[in-house]
Amino acid sequence: MTPTTAKPAGADLALVIDGPAGRLEAAYDQAEPEATAQPVLAVICHPLPTEGGTMHNKVVTMTARALRECGIDTLRFNFRGVGASEGAFDDGAGELDDLRAVVAWARAQHPDKALWLAGFSFGAWVSLRGAMELGAAAVISIAPPVGRSWAFDDIALPEVPWLVIQGDADEVVDAAAVRDWVASLPSPPTLVEMPDTSHFFHRKLMDLRGALKNGVRGWLPSPPAA
Repeated sequence: MTPTTAKPAGADLALVIDGPAGRLEAAYDQAEPEATAQPVLAVICHPLPTEGGTMHNKVVTMTARALRECGIDTLRFNFRGVGASEGAFDDGAGELDDLRAVVAWARAQHPDKALWLAGFSFGAWVSLRGAMELGAAAVISIAPPVGRSWAFDDIALPEVPWLVIQGDADEVVDAAAVRDWVASLPSPPTLVEMPDTSHFFHRKLMDLRGALKNGVRGWLPSPPAA
């Protein structure tokens, strides 16, 4: 899978990755230079394409920013049929195949980096479905759409660090359903509930940034500089 670079070497890269339904548009963002570099690459999945979700969604980009500030490189991509990505929406089945292709590219290009998977809403569901198969070393799920159209009964994760962030005023995802689902799991993740927070984290993006950085700090292979 060959990247097409749109910026000079050493800068953040706009990519085209070969996917199962055609080309996938992606963006590889390097860790912030002032952060302690971590041997980690986080792949981030965006929300529902049929409701306007893209890799440029503000929750997705804030997630990427928070992780870069922790010294982690990030890779965002558009699912099939979104932006410049080819193909058509496939209600999660094809999107999981897209994730597999993106992770294969990431591992080929960066074999020395551990894989983290992150996702927002629909993207959280897709990333959770692929986490065990793809050998994710850590998982971040933001507003996972429990109780909507997608089944969470068969979600199974190995015992890896896993953070769930959920707004308690979410108008799209039932926060109580997320809470009950987390409590029902044999190895429940760390759940961070954000008060007075809507699905898209309106006026709460900086709080989300803080929750992400605090949540993953203990997972980092290299301690941040004092």
